[in-house]
Amino acid sequence: MSKSQRLYYRAKMLIPGGTQLLSKRPELFSLGVWPAYYKQAQGVYIWDLDGKKYIDMSIGGIGANVLGYADKDVNAAVKKAVENGSSSSLNCYEEVELAKKLCQLHPWAKKARFARSGGESMAIAVRIARAFTGKDKVAICGYHGWHDWYLAANLGTENALGEHLLPGLSPIGVPKALRGTTLPFRYNHLEELEKIVIEHKESLAAIVIEPIRNVYPEKGFLEGVKALAKKANAILIFDEISSGFRMNTGGAHLLFGVHPDIAVFSKALGNGYPIAAIIGCADVMEAAQVSFISSTMWTERIGPTAALATIKKFQEKKVAEHLMDIGKRVQEGWVRAAEKAGLKIKVSGIYPLSHFVFDEPEHSHMKAYFIQEMLKKGFLVSNLFYSMHAHTSQHVEQYLKAVTEVFIKMSVLQAKKKLSAALKGEPASSGFKRLT
Repeated sequence: MSKSQRLYYRAKMLIPGGTQLLSKRPELFSLGVWPAYYKQAQGVYIWDLDGKKYIDMSIGGIGANVLGYADKDVNAAVKKAVENGSSSSLNCYEEVELAKKLCQLHPWAKKARFARSGGESMAIAVRIARAFTGKDKVAICGYHGWHDWYLAANLGTENALGEHLLPGLSPIGVPKALRGTTLPFRYNHLEELEKIVIEHKESLAAIVIEPIRNVYPEKGFLEGVKALAKKANAILIFDEISSGFRMNTGGAHLLFGVHPDIAVFSKALGNGYPIAAIIGCADVMEAAQVSFISSTMWTERIGPTAALATIKKFQEKKVAEHLMDIGKRVQEGWVRAAEKAGLKIKVSGIYPLSHFVFDEPEHSHMKAYFIQEMLKKGFLVSNLFYSMHAHTSQHVEQYLKAVTEVFIKMSVLQAKKKLSAALKGEPASSGFKRLT
């Protein structure tokens, strides 16, 4: 066993679930093969506890390290902030600069609040919407975190989020009194939201939606969502935690010309440093004053400093254009590799957040084998690819060459019905998945 694998077995005895984030559990990749821990990360390179070096063509820190690992410009700004004191009895001035910058990038927004993670920032946004409207219910589309307000959708049903959006999210521990307060609808299915508005207009506080994720919005969809929010006197919240700062500098919604009442950012905003932003219209955001929304760690300066440095680099280096180009090359390369090997795959996602699935009954075994063989070639992979600014054309070429070789090898083994027997680790677990 490798050092990482030994440590993970120990972690399972000390940490419920083994990791802090479901998406980083080795079971989702191939338990017994996946190197769970890293010693160093730089650019697109990761070194595991045994000193093995990989080119990361996988999840890019779950989409947080959009520039690349240990980006020198962001790190330099953060180091200076640490040297000057990362927190004190006074407030950091950087939060004012960040609020100004985000409102400049999104002219419809006039005010901002900050947190340090995506899930809590969504809880803040929903709290503000409820405070402003005086209503309780929330219509949702997409994945919005682990908090009670969201998982309440699964109370009193077999699996509401699974039926519509996300299988496998248990509401155990969520107060049963929240049953019926969160109402899911599917992306590009405006008729489902129309039904919710008709039935719950008087009690609907907010409509929460990822403006884009796996597929582009159909013509009139986002406009229709906004119109229904207005009809219900509900607050429209765009969850840009995953989509923000990938397709452009700022929220992806700017590309569609539909402005919400509140938009939420995290992940890419700080290139891996903890920071989240809730921006919105002035009158709506002021409702944060009539509720109690406050936390000591929201006042430290590392997060805002990292965000300012990340945004600066986005603007100067045209980062979003690079992310889109790299992701497009990878998606097209997957298709070519599968065709050459005679494998069936389905590719989806916006270019910077690309993914594929093997369109075969043995998907979990095929995914695990793919990961296993790519690790041997020096690539950290999954069936996901989140592009980083540090990825180059050469990285993509090397990666796709290896993908083609592994796909062909997989096809041969599958034809001989020997693929499962070739696994060194466990088949990949599905965990939860996004659907649109």
